Amino acid sequence: TLQWETLGRQFVEYEQMAPFLIPEEQQRRLLDFLPLFLKAWEQSAGVIVFPNIQLLASEVSKLLTKEIKRNLNGKPAEEARLALEQLLQQKGEAEDGHLLLKSVYLLSQTDLRTMCNIIGSGLPAALMQCLYLFFTFPLKKTSDDGETSKDDTQTQEMLVKIMLNMYREEQGVEELLAADKLQSLIIATSSLWDQCSHSWKVPTGRVLRTISKAQTKKSIVYLQAMDCIKIAIQNLFKLADSIRACDVCEAASIVLCFVKDSYPISSALLTEFENNDGYQLLLKIILRCEGLQQNEGDPYLDEILDMLTCLTTCGKTELKVSGNIVHPQLLHFNFEQTRSSGMTVKNLQAFQVLQSIFLKSNDQHLCGRILEAIGTIWAWDTVNFFLLEWTLQPINQFTDIIHFKPHPVQVQFFRLVESVVLDLSYVPHEILKKVQYLIKENIVPFCTLTALRCLLSMTKKDLLFSDIFRDSGLLGLLLALLRKQAKILRKSAGTHQPGLEEGTEKELNVVMLKMVAALTVGSVRNTVVLKDYGMVPYIKIFLDDECYRSATLSILEQLSVINYEEYMSIIIGALCSSTQGELRLKLDLLKSLLRILESPKSHSAFRTCSGFNGLLSLLSDMEGALQDPPCGLWAAVGHNCILELVFYTLQGITAALHLDPVNSNFFQRNGLFEKMAEDLGSLGCFWTQEEWQIPLSLERTRTFGEFLDAAFCSSEPFPMWLKNCIWILNFLDHMVKGTLHLQTYFKERKAEMGEASRDDDEGPQAQEEHPVAFKRPGSKLPASAHRWEIGDCAIVHPGAVCVMVRLLPKLYKEGHSQLSQEIQCAVVDHIQSLVKSEKSRQVMCGSGLLSTIITSCQEAFRSESHPLHLPLTRVFEKLASQAIEPDVLR
Repeated sequence: TLQWETLGRQFVEYEQMAPFLIPEEQQRRLLDFLPLFLKAWEQSAGVIVFPNIQLLASEVSKLLTKEIKRNLNGKPAEEARLALEQLLQQKGEAEDGHLLLKSVYLLSQTDLRTMCNIIGSGLPAALMQCLYLFFTFPLKKTSDDGETSKDDTQTQEMLVKIMLNMYREEQGVEELLAADKLQSLIIATSSLWDQCSHSWKVPTGRVLRTISKAQTKKSIVYLQAMDCIKIAIQNLFKLADSIRACDVCEAASIVLCFVKDSYPISSALLTEFENNDGYQLLLKIILRCEGLQQNEGDPYLDEILDMLTCLTTCGKTELKVSGNIVHPQLLHFNFEQTRSSGMTVKNLQAFQVLQSIFLKSNDQHLCGRILEAIGTIWAWDTVNFFLLEWTLQPINQFTDIIHFKPHPVQVQFFRLVESVVLDLSYVPHEILKKVQYLIKENIVPFCTLTALRCLLSMTKKDLLFSDIFRDSGLLGLLLALLRKQAKILRKSAGTHQPGLEEGTEKELNVVMLKMVAALTVGSVRNTVVLKDYGMVPYIKIFLDDECYRSATLSILEQLSVINYEEYMSIIIGALCSSTQGELRLKLDLLKSLLRILESPKSHSAFRTCSGFNGLLSLLSDMEGALQDPPCGLWAAVGHNCILELVFYTLQGITAALHLDPVNSNFFQRNGLFEKMAEDLGSLGCFWTQEEWQIPLSLERTRTFGEFLDAAFCSSEPFPMWLKNCIWILNFLDHMVKGTLHLQTYFKERKAEMGEASRDDDEGPQAQEEHPVAFKRPGSKLPASAHRWEIGDCAIVHPGAVCVMVRLLPKLYKEGHSQLSQEIQCAVVDHIQSLVKSEKSRQVMCGSGLLSTIITSCQEAFRSESHPLHLPLTRVFEKLASQAIEPDVLR
């Protein structure tokens, strides 16, 4: 503070003495004062506490202006340029010019009043002359080839920063008009860009862009009077053929800035630009940028395209168009309620340049930027889509040539088309007809695929598209194409066909199936069309390939809406004909079956189509699958997938029995529970011998819930056979209660193009570490696994209890006698808990299955020393109050 006070007094003395000093002495005293001022500024971390700062700024700026003019006076341009450089550079001890420049640089960053004093000194015009000379006349030395010294760079930065600070003020721009160097510099950039000083290109562009943003009415009138834009366009037409595309972009972007930025004030420069073929110039320049390497000239090209996009809204007259809205349209679309935000297209000439670029160029970057620009214009105002499509029809025209464009451009284009429906809620019927024709012709498969994905996305948005695409013939077209592909698949069964099975063609088949699935969902009429076309036998062919299966099953599930028997016949037939290795096919078919069995109307068709026998045959085919260690084909599958197949098979049976007395009676009357017990017992995890083992005295007893926790939720080692047995008994328990079809134990796995077809590719060893898909060591069991201790739950399917009892003797493994009998006791205790309620006892006694249970457990009943004798006896004591069958009494 003391230092600034001292400087303040010294400057007051200078002010008082100045009127009495000759100019040379006055200048010397000011120059002697400035080093002290700069030192104080450096020592106070850039904080200036100086009361007379405006006067100081005025004095220093005037002196710098005077020195610049003195060095320019009467010298040829190149000599003047060299003199200016010597004036402003620092060489050894601080030269006067550099000292003045640095002082003005610091003062220009203080406040607006100080800046106004600098501007009023005449410095804006003087520095513009400097910039013109530095840009136009490159010095013949190595620094101009890019090896600029550190001092040169610092001098340039200070000079440019002063100009930026001055010219962003309207007063600074108007001060320029006193000299003619502004229009001279603009014209120089348009004519001498390839001959100018390389190191001054970017700074000159920055300065001119700053001036452009601060234009006033006076500056626009000045530029118009000088024919500045007209001459610049003429020069650029010549440059466009002679220099690199990225360089002409850089030069043209500066001229275009003045046109765009001036429009909010006056349309004069835009009119001059248009009247002198400015749009033709831009089209020529932009098309020259085809094939540029990545990042080469991109910033200036993108700047031109951005400004051109903005110019589309520059016009005095609102466009008035009245198009015919083709129906049907989405329910919530109402063109009359479309409100304009004011950012509407008023300049079709500017937009035509963008449109022409896309029509004429196949360059990925250029075409992508045009589509981005169109998306931006639509985002400004939804009315713009209609204004453009009802006048110039850009999207309509682009659809005709989109297959010639690079793949990324095709993807971007169809996303834009999709946004018309998804974002504007409008159905562009004419465009969709052309897209459909594109699919029909299939000139470029990738383009066809991308177009179909676009229509698929629309179809999922609203059911209206199911009617639109049926009436337009798209559904029939897709069915014909799929029929052709199905015949090819059928002929090539068992052989490798690279052209069909790999790449875009296969993806196209996938999307066609998805599209047909989407068109039939919720549309009985479309499903009838599919059936009437005789497509069901052909659709079935696609089931064998996992990539096609999801969509194929979706189509068949829609078929069930009009004919459950046909659906059941297809699915049960496919399950029964599948091979041992087609595990994923079986799982997918079972999951589809479960979705249809949610409808009670499907249960009768399931029974009449031998659904129960079909599912039980799956269990029969799995004999030995859960052996430990696994053997044969099962060794490559893993316990996880095998358990999953058992689970979904039992789920399907439970779903078909759910609340269906006819199916329940059929299942029990035909001895299918006994068949289920036999099939489950042969899976490989149960003991294969029928007789009971010699009873042991148990050291400890645990409930089945505790077994579950110990097996899956703790570090206690459990053999794999026991884990598998526990899960199967857990499934049966939920079947007893009629809730198995509501349980979820396994993660959904979706096979998509390019992904692995199975989770278990890691091999059987990895599988064994995680025997259930959702399970990991230390995790909690699902809540459904802890239902073993609930005693009041009703028995819905008593036959499943019979299955559990039949498996009791098989809960054994050599070498695990103690553990085996402990789990047997736990299961019997659980069965005892199931019959606690009167309702459960009534169901059991009315089922006619008690004799079957007793027969299964004769040995345990006869031997009082058998560990299961007492719990099994208690089960029947609880049933004694009910009407017991005569054969049970015998």
